[in-house]
Formats: sequence, structure tokens, C-alpha cells
Amino acid sequence: MEKITEKLLLEKGSPKTNKLEQIKTLNLSKMALKLEDLPVKLLSCLKSLERWDLSGNRLQEFPKRLELPALRYLDLSDNQMEDVTTLESLRALEELKMDDNLYITVSDNYKLFVLLPNLRIYNSKDVTATANHLRYVYSDNLRTRMIAVWERSFSLPDPVSAEKLSSLEKNFVSAARQQVKFGPTSVADFTKWRVEILAKEYLRSLAEPKEDSDDEAHTENNDDTDVSEVTDGPDKETSPKRKQTDTAADASISLTPRKKLRADLPESPAESNPRKSSLRLKPLAGTQSRMSPLKPNRGPSTPSKTETKAETPRRSAKVQQVKEAEKKDHLSRKEAKAAQLHRNAHVLPIIKACSKTKPVSLKPLHALQCHSKQDSSDDFSTQLWACAFQPQSESSGSRLVATCGGDSVCVIDCEMGKVMKKYKVPGEEFFSLAWTTVLMSRGISAPSQPCSILAAGGKRGLVKLIYPRNNMAYGEFRASRKSLSVLRFNHRQGNFLFTGSYDNKIIMWDIGGLDKHCNFKVIQLLTLEVGTTPLHICLPPASPDTHLLTACEDGLFCYNTQLGANSTAKRSNKTEITFPIYKMEDKQQNYHTIDGLSFLTDDVVASKSHTHGSIYLWSWSGTRSQRPDKRSGSVCAVVLAELQWALTDVPYLSLNTCPGRAYIVCGDDKGQIWTYHITNLQKNSGQRGETIPPTEVLEWPTLMRKGLGQIEGPSINSVAMDPELHYLVALTDKNLAVIWKSEVLS
Repeated sequence: MEKITEKLLLEKGSPKTNKLEQIKTLNLSKMALKLEDLPVKLLSCLKSLERWDLSGNRLQEFPKRLELPALRYLDLSDNQMEDVTTLESLRALEELKMDDNLYITVSDNYKLFVLLPNLRIYNSKDVTATANHLRYVYSDNLRTRMIAVWERSFSLPDPVSAEKLSSLEKNFVSAARQQVKFGPTSVADFTKWRVEILAKEYLRSLAEPKEDSDDEAHTENNDDTDVSEVTDGPDKETSPKRKQTDTAADASISLTPRKKLRADLPESPAESNPRKSSLRLKPLAGTQSRMSPLKPNRGPSTPSKTETKAETPRRSAKVQQVKEAEKKDHLSRKEAKAAQLHRNAHVLPIIKACSKTKPVSLKPLHALQCHSKQDSSDDFSTQLWACAFQPQSESSGSRLVATCGGDSVCVIDCEMGKVMKKYKVPGEEFFSLAWTTVLMSRGISAPSQPCSILAAGGKRGLVKLIYPRNNMAYGEFRASRKSLSVLRFNHRQGNFLFTGSYDNKIIMWDIGGLDKHCNFKVIQLLTLEVGTTPLHICLPPASPDTHLLTACEDGLFCYNTQLGANSTAKRSNKTEITFPIYKMEDKQQNYHTIDGLSFLTDDVVASKSHTHGSIYLWSWSGTRSQRPDKRSGSVCAVVLAELQWALTDVPYLSLNTCPGRAYIVCGDDKGQIWTYHITNLQKNSGQRGETIPPTEVLEWPTLMRKGLGQIEGPSINSVAMDPELHYLVALTDKNLAVIWKSEVLS
């Protein structure tokens, strides 16, 4: 057996380098290694190690306290492993191989699923669904039974001392291990092991209660591991938010079979089909000053109150007469000074972080009419609702954008203006979509690989799962009997999906990963009773596993979504976040409908109400740090700045952010796109009560139809930007997707 030295690690590792910190792959297989042969101090230098092959050795356990923060893949097959709990330090591990370890039991497998929170592939099989069931549903059942043992026979000593607590813990853990019976006998060892951990955690929570425990939201997990298909048809009552459709068509809806390959996915350029053949961008003539792009030194044009659009069925329930507020509340000098200091404390770090970004110049590049009914070039009524860019990969940037509206979902190449994929479901009307990345297991001989998955949902309450690279709609599941209003994936755990629906619920799902045959399994993990229709869902970038923000018809709310927490802890259902404009409400004005929400940084949030005429920038951490009002339980947002936006009575015009370029973008009901570069805050953040003008307002480009003339500016329902802001995509209520391309200004 060769001794493990720095020289050996450099020889066995790749890429070839002279520094251990730069090694990403290491092969130490078939070297007859034992535990004592692995030097923890030396191996701890492998900070960038992602893949490690230790197969064919004589290891009985893994080195304790060996932390490898970048390790994603570990092969321990054909060893003599007995104690799997020594792997606990590998928190980032996603794939593990333990084949041909004769002493590994089913209980050991279950322990691994709980100890390794990111484990998805085990022995070349996707175990995401089983693992999350054990981490949350199974553990909650054990926790309930364990607490019953405590309440029946135990209580905290008075006074509390370390000696008494130690004795109490020993007795309580012993009783819980003996009395809690749950699950099959084949995993009794795992059950006792898990109960012991839960009992110690519970006793610790009683002896050392957290100060903010009252702020945690209490929600119940579903005990079922599988999602049974609801055989009843979707509720045919059309959602008040969305455009009315012919309900008679529901009777003849034909569902696309699961895993059916779409043979009719178009690969031809958009110019070669009716979706774009009759549309062209016309150069802006000097006489067309009304439609010319807004110059940077011009003030933003604001739609007049008298120029409101005619009511559409989608928005008729929310149309209200808009008027500017004539008065604003004045804080006392002391309050104003405190507010200014708090605002500067959050704004200045933002300016410093974004000081290197430069404003961009956006020019119209393509206009596509790709969601037409029956591919008709005369369709200017289909409303387009949501768009999102495909997640970036290490090898390429992000130039593919997914759009949805009507009965179809399209994947478009922004540079070429070409529809690469198209997915249609007759009778459906898609309202929302979201991208994520999950792992695909490819069998024993090949490692798993990440793949980009697209989820889409709408009127029928079904979530469609699409694998665009393979031209495959590989599955679906029913998320609600009502229409779906919003979808959002957890960016930290890509298999966690949140769905918002018109039955006033947000449900958290685990969609798992895929195997090489695109088999998958869905588990419902959490249900939030919202009380009104959720329009947007945002997860804080730094804490997506614990908190959720939802913008609704009647306000903005925060929920605690942490799974596996003590189910008996007192947690409030939700916390409402209020805004200063609420004080100006009267019988004619209602500012509670929050129809735009997005994080600009880890701490700064952008949100808007369509009747306000402004976009608020507020602090997430500052808002959370406040004590909720005793009567209402709400907290007032710590507003950092107020951005000038359009005066319009048209709701559901979504905003979006580009953190990498420090941009906020939002369209209006005249076809204009308001853009804000965050460095504008530097001059105005200290001016209380003044709104910050946009960096630029992009005018609606001159689009000409053959024989029909110019297309007037429509409502911009949704906007999206790639992470580097190379492209901006805007969707309209006239079946048009318009792509802008950016140029960095010097």
C-alpha cells in the first residue's frame, strides 16, 4: 500500500496542478486503504474537490470531521463500511455509491438519506423522493410520538441545572427509544437512531427556547408519500384574473400521454412559419417621434390618466380610477433622522457592491408571434403571461428563454429569434412557468448529470414537466383542482417546487430527479393556506429553505417554510408586510394588490401595486427585524427608495430584476418598458419623499403588419432578463414576444 502524501494526491488528481486546493477530481481506488491511511489534515486541503473515487479499498468508516465543502460525488463501493454516520460532515454530497459493502443494512441507507441533506443519487438510483419522505414526513411522525412520551411521563426540573438535565436527557431518550414504535421492523434500528436525535433536539429546545420562536409559521406536512392523480376534471369556473376562454372546449380536452415524444416540435426559424412571417421591425423614421426610443437625457413619458385602456375580461375585476395622492405623511424630525440612518445603512453597501456595473443601451432585435391559435398570423388576442431564461451552465451562457401563453409553451433562441421547441396542450391556457436543474441518473456505468427542466401550469391545475433538450414532455401531476397562478422552484434545492393556485393555496412539492428512462416521483411536502390568490412567489436568496414571500390580491405575506422543524413549536400562520401607501387608502383607492415582486440583492426587494404609480425598494432584513404589531401581527416594510413608474389602472404587469447588472425592469400598459439602474440610488436615497426617475424608458418599437399598418403599444404583462443582461424579453397581451439586445454604455 502506497502512503498518502501531497505528491501522490497531485499525481492522482485532476486537473494537473501543483496546489491541492485546485484539484477537482481524485482517484484513490484499489489501494487497500484503511481508515488510518487517510490523513485528515492533508485531505482537508482539497477545498475544490468535487469527485472522489475510493472504491475497492478496506475502509470500515469515513474519516470523522473531514470537511470537503465542494464534494458532490463519492464512490465507496467495494469496501467494508460499517459506520455510515461518519459521512455526516459531507453536507454538499449529491451522489454516493455504496455497492458491495456487505455490512450495510436498510437502516444504514436510511441514516444516510437523513444525514446528507443534498443526497439525490444513491447506488446509481434517484432516491430524492424516498429521502425527503424520511427527512420530513417520517421524521414528523416520529417526532409526534416522541413528544407524546414526553408529555405523558416527563417535565423539566425546577430549578434547571446541567446535572439534572443530563440525567433527564438520559432517561427521556431511553424511554423514547423503547416506546416509539413506527414503520416496519426491518428499519427498527433507523427508527431508534432517529428518535434519539429528535428527543435530544426537543429537550434542548425546551431548555433553551429561541427568542423568535413565536415568528415561526406552523404548517402540517402531508403523510402520504405518493400523489394520487385526481380523476375529476378541472374546475371550469374561469379565474377572474385571467382572460376568459371558451369553457365548452373543456369537454373535448385531450391530454398528452406521459413520456410521449413531441414529434412536431418546430426546429425551423420563426421567419419560415406564420408565427412571424408577416411581422417585421421597421426602422424608426424621424417623423415618427412618438414611437422613437427615449433618449437617456429625456424625462420619462408617463401615460395620461385619461388615456386608460378599455377593460379586458382578465382585468375588469381590478380596474379602478387612478389618482395621485395629494398628501404624504410627515415624520417627526427624530423619526425622519432614524429612518434616514437605517436607509443609508442598507443603500450604501448596495451602491458599493454595484459600483462596477454600467448602464446598458437596449435595442429591439426580434418580434415573434409564436403562441397563435392554430398558428394564425391574424391572432393578436392571445395573452402571453410568463417568461424565464434557462439556467446558465458552465459551458455556455443563457440565451434560451421560455415563454407561455394560450395553449403553448415555447423555447426561443434570443440571438436568432428562432423558436427552438414548442409544446402544445389543446384546451389548456398556460399562466406560469419556471426552470430548474435536477440530476438524471444514467445507470451503474455512468455518473449522474444535471439537466434543465421546465415546469408549466395554468387553467387546468396540472403541472407539466418538460425536458426540452430531449424534446420530451415527460410527465405531469395535478397540483390543484383550480387554475394555477404561479410556479417557483427553490434555487438551492432544485427539486422543490412551489405552486400557487386560485383555491388560495401554495403547495410545496418534491418532484425528485430523473432516471435514464425519465421516470420520476412527486411528493407533497407542505401546504400554505394563503386566503387569497397568490400572484407571485419569491424565496430570499440567502434563506430559500426557511422563508417564502408571496404577493397576493390583498397584500404581501411572509411564511415560514422550514421543513422538519418541531411541529409543536408555536408558529404564526403568516406575517403581513405593509407599505406606507396603505395609509392613503379610501373607498376609491385600494393599494393592497401587490402585482410585482422580486429580489434585487440578498436583502433588497422590489415590489409594486398597480394603482400606486411607484415601485418600492425595501429591506428584507430590516423589515424582519421589527416586532410585529400586537393587534394585526403585521410589520411595515423598511422602505429604502421609491422609483417612479407609470400611472395606470391595469393590474398584473410584472416587474423583474437582474442582480448581476443591478437592474430593475417593469413594463406598462402603453408598450413602454421602464428600466432602473441601481446606482441611481446614490444621489436620491437621502431625499425622503421624492421618487427616483427611471434610467431609461424604452418605447414600444414600430411593428408593421403587411396591409394593416402599425401595431400600437400593448400592455407588457411580463419581462425577463438573462443574468448578464445581454437580452431582455417582454411579453404582451397581443400575442407578441419582443426581444431587446443590450450594449454597454461607455
